[in-house]
Amino acid sequence: MRLHKALADAGVASRRKAEDIIRDGRVRVNNRVICELGTKVDPHRDRIEVDGRKLIPQKLVTILLNKPRGVVCTVRDPEGRPTVMDYIKGFRERLYPVGRLDFATSGALLLSNDGELSNRLTHPRYGAKKTYLLKIRGQVSAEILKKWRSGVDIGGSVTRPAEAFCVEETDNFTWLEVTLHEGQNRQIRRMGEATGLDVIKLKRISFAGLTIAGLKVGQYRHLTARELARLRKDCGISTKARS
Repeated sequence: MRLHKALADAGVASRRKAEDIIRDGRVRVNNRVICELGTKVDPHRDRIEVDGRKLIPQKLVTILLNKPRGVVCTVRDPEGRPTVMDYIKGFRERLYPVGRLDFATSGALLLSNDGELSNRLTHPRYGAKKTYLLKIRGQVSAEILKKWRSGVDIGGSVTRPAEAFCVEETDNFTWLEVTLHEGQNRQIRRMGEATGLDVIKLKRISFAGLTIAGLKVGQYRHLTARELARLRKDCGISTKARS
């Protein structure tokens, strides 16, 4: 990560003030004074000092939240709407959402201060699976499911093939389970619009193999060591223990 972000994450100062601290020559990285703002560092491997005091990096924390509907996936919202941060108060570490769920979508959302893991989980190259449960108004034809499984033109791009099948069907509604290997903005809803489906309820029940089973809406849990090791392995990150 960039040096000014490492300082901010450790609680030294805001990112803007951290930039001033760097410009003033008050920061050393591996015993070398650094004045360049774009310098990349690893807070858990490099020795970073501010005014001669060693920087203590935050403990890496990753949690899984069952996000409620009507909540935004941002740290702050200028419109004053509730954010996911309202549900994880009490952490000393600065956690950030890993990817996004839109305002009206509920379900599995990771929050973490592990920048490397977060970046890889959201990078298309690693194809983290995202599984959703959808409530559709009316019935869904086999032809539409075939389109979802082969790729849908959502305007400007064609989606990758999705895993899609019917879970339950009534006269008025259909429940679908859909797994994506990518994460375009509002992708499920845009696929619905492009194929004439009215998605009236959307929940992400699994992200990167982590399910919200046992988590009530608004609750979170810490990932286990085994889950973290598996995620890092899937993302091509060293599985050596990191504090």
